[in-house]
Amino acid sequence: MSVPLSPLYAIVDADLSARHGWEVTQLAEAVMRGGARLVQLRAKSVSSKTFMAWADTIVNLGIRYGATIILNDRADLVRLSGARGLHLGQEDLPVDAARQIVGPEALLGLSTHTLRQLDVALSWPISYVAVGPVFETQSKTAPDAVVGLEFVAQAAERVEGVPLIGIGGITLERARSVIRAGATSVAVISDLLTGGNPERRTAEFLDALTD
Repeated sequence: MSVPLSPLYAIVDADLSARHGWEVTQLAEAVMRGGARLVQLRAKSVSSKTFMAWADTIVNLGIRYGATIILNDRADLVRLSGARGLHLGQEDLPVDAARQIVGPEALLGLSTHTLRQLDVALSWPISYVAVGPVFETQSKTAPDAVVGLEFVAQAAERVEGVPLIGIGGITLERARSVIRAGATSVAVISDLLTGGNPERRTAEFLDALTD
């Protein structure tokens, strides 16, 4: 199942939020106020109870703002919170198992870092595929090797209508280059907090991506 996606895929990362002094749900609302309509909650180091509480609040904010909410890694909490979808990494739950949990209508995305991973991903019941890191990134403690814009272009030739998300080190200045290389959307994490006003920064990204 693939669907049209917003050109900006805003990722609210709990650890990054804390380092910048933002409460997770407040940051999520700020990017939605700025116009983000595709928002992922990523919380790798908190309890299930905390993640669930955040997810409930952010799903309700998504209803208010008309935003699609994706949860990272937690298929069970997608079902419980009513989130629209699930994003998986290469080391997370297998796609087939995740699809059984979240159901046929949920969005299901998968991160890939090589052409082999991409080809395998496209054989599975996914809604979109992410490729990266496109540029050097500080958002992960052990990032994969940078793939560059050429890889985005190669991926775009293979996806055959499946939305393609570029992720990793994407800044306001680099975002358009990723779209020009063939990505449907850009996933942005750290740069949403540049300048300390994520609402304004989100709006700037959308302006740049929709000119």
